[in-house]
Amino acid sequence: MILQRPAASPTCRSQIARPRKSTISSLEPTFYESHLHTTLCRHATGTVDDYARQAVQRGLKGMTVTCHCPLPNKIDHQNRMAPDELDTYVDMVSRSAAKWRGRLDIRMGMESDFAPFLIPYLTELHEAHPFSYILGSVHPQAEYFRERYATGDTPAYRRTYYRMLAEAAETGLFDCLSHPDLVKYIDRAEWNFDFYAPVIEESLDRIAATGTCMELNTAGHLMSLREYSPSQAQLKMMHQRRIPVVVGADAHTAHRVADHFKEALDLLADIGYRTVSIFLERKRRDLDIELVRRTLH
Repeated sequence: MILQRPAASPTCRSQIARPRKSTISSLEPTFYESHLHTTLCRHATGTVDDYARQAVQRGLKGMTVTCHCPLPNKIDHQNRMAPDELDTYVDMVSRSAAKWRGRLDIRMGMESDFAPFLIPYLTELHEAHPFSYILGSVHPQAEYFRERYATGDTPAYRRTYYRMLAEAAETGLFDCLSHPDLVKYIDRAEWNFDFYAPVIEESLDRIAATGTCMELNTAGHLMSLREYSPSQAQLKMMHQRRIPVVVGADAHTAHRVADHFKEALDLLADIGYRTVSIFLERKRRDLDIELVRRTLH
């Protein structure tokens, strides 16, 4: 299925999200991997079944597949499925969900790139399929994003990134914002969290007002700064604003399913969080961190 971009181009501000009031709370010790990919993105390995086997070994009750969304006009096509591969993705996840039923709950989600010009396209994409969970990602390293928003001024580019995160939340298109400090890897030797703290706080204030979750992405420990995304300092700011957190490994290989989940939950608890969130059918469920941790292998 190839989705055509609508002619209309609503602005981000015209679609400001309202705080979500339909949160479903639960103390049931059930946890999901909420960020994993498939070979359709061109840079992941293994089958959905491979990821499922690892999820069961880790003690998870479910996983939501969130491969990179297709984009129109071959934008960033080397890092994602093509629009005409979307049906293949749906079938791939559906077949594994049926195969693992009763052993592991497998859901279909999507990691969708955000930029203001993509709002009409993403609106149609998200409405066309029954996604259980939708991650919103701002990818400042992507060529298409740099071409539109980079000016050669790195501090300005970082401010643009945090402004875009807030705009993504305000569209209401996403359940959660993934790896929400990714811009720290742009000229990482010059990254200084304290310098950007006022910009980050302003962004988090706007995000908190929408009720959108933010991700604690454990893949960061594999990257050059050797810290999760976001950092502990940003997580503390998020906790102060009562922003709910979803933990995801961003697994591109099966062995990384639920990688560092115990450590991530411990970090959240140390900061002051008592619950961690998952999404099922676009509804948030808040789970007791201590109970979840006991189920992990």
